[in-house]
Amino acid sequence: MTLESLPGSSGYLDLFPDRRMSYFSNPYVLGLTIIAGIGGLLFGYDTGVISGALLYIKDDFEVVNQSSFLQETIVSMALVGAIVGAASGGWINDAYGRKKATLLADVVFTAGAIVMAVAPDPYVLILGRLLVGLGVGIASVTAPVYIAEASPSEIRGGLVSTNVLMITGGQFLSYLVNLAFTEVRGTWRWMLGVSAVPAVIQFFLMLCLPESPRWLFMKNETDKAIAVLSKIFDIARLEDEVDHLSAALEEERQKKRTVRYLDVFKTKEIRLAFLAGAGLQAFQQFTGINTVMYYSPTIVQMAGFNSNQLALLLSLIVAAMNAAGTIAGIYLIDIVGRKYLAISSLSGVIASLVLLAGSFFAETSGPSNGIYGWLAVIGLAMYIAFFSPGMGPVPWTVNSEIYPEQYRGICGGMSATVNWVSNLIVAQTFLTIAEAVGTGATFLILAGIAVLAIVFVVVFVPETKGLTFVEVEQIWKERAWGSGYNIESLLEQGNES
Repeated sequence: MTLESLPGSSGYLDLFPDRRMSYFSNPYVLGLTIIAGIGGLLFGYDTGVISGALLYIKDDFEVVNQSSFLQETIVSMALVGAIVGAASGGWINDAYGRKKATLLADVVFTAGAIVMAVAPDPYVLILGRLLVGLGVGIASVTAPVYIAEASPSEIRGGLVSTNVLMITGGQFLSYLVNLAFTEVRGTWRWMLGVSAVPAVIQFFLMLCLPESPRWLFMKNETDKAIAVLSKIFDIARLEDEVDHLSAALEEERQKKRTVRYLDVFKTKEIRLAFLAGAGLQAFQQFTGINTVMYYSPTIVQMAGFNSNQLALLLSLIVAAMNAAGTIAGIYLIDIVGRKYLAISSLSGVIASLVLLAGSFFAETSGPSNGIYGWLAVIGLAMYIAFFSPGMGPVPWTVNSEIYPEQYRGICGGMSATVNWVSNLIVAQTFLTIAEAVGTGATFLILAGIAVLAIVFVVVFVPETKGLTFVEVEQIWKERAWGSGYNIESLLEQGNES
């Protein structure tokens, strides 16, 4: 068996074009993706809802209103929880499976939402934020891996990107909820507490879904794995997929040992893969996306719009553009590829951040009759329009597909942890830096980081569009040991044995 003849590879699909699947061709796969993606919805909702709720938390608690540090802590404590959740989520995924990890995330998230809704003071609220973060962190690792392992290779990018659409959809939903509860007594309590609803819905829907077929194969539950695969592939392709998966995972089992965190750095090809995956996750945050989403109402107010409701309405428009851009990314990621999409996205991000910076510099230099405030809002919208199709889905998609099976959970967890740590650094420092050097200068710093991100993508990130997991593994081995290193012989030996 050669790489070109592996089921799902471009050569295989050229040979059997009738076996190629499209995004909407299998309702079962799409339904599984959407249900698993509710974890992304929780992720996005929590990201978006706190920005609006914070405006009203400050009204209820004077101590919060007087302390930028306490405001940042309320936002950032969820990120602390997410760091712990993501770091442990990889191990939970490998040990207990993707399904149980998702169920655990839902339980923890629901508990956190209830604690936030009834919090009598800012400190209990911070505890609730920590619990919610734990759930979101586990979900952020689990959903992309679960979806990727159940996806045909030719549409894997679009399906994993659907999880990112759920994230952006959750952010949009959070702004709708924020607007809906602006005149309701206990405003921010409703905003935060209602987040338990999608977690409860996902918990019961996940009980009806199977475990990842690849995880089942790794645990020698072959019959269950084949039953799941039979719902994904038609009979003509099913036999080839099962034979290939059995051979590949048998090889994995033969060299399988308990993978520890330090093992990621001992093998050159895994180290290179983790560098690419973790680097993408870090640059996703350090180019400022969650600064925009967490603080967009505050940024809008800083731009001269002082009404809480108007700030939330304008932020709702930004969130809608984020969701729309992600839909474009779902279409483009399996057509133009991950690498080109990321580079194009970052180029637009740089231009948008420069416009934002210029708007704030001009606003502080003299009277503007509001024009620079509107330019700042346009800059925010442009930023989202460029970021959401590329740097939104690409890091999560790439991280779901670049690691071998035995490393996928632990490396996915580690790279997600990098994302959350980077997120925490940005969220905890943005307002402080903006107060120290000015908002315009802060956006210029983010633009400089985006330039570095383009260089990183060009140098370290390979194109993985349409490749099988085996083909992706081959890329890293060739990068580590040279193009003469070829795993086809290993596959042939596996078949002969």
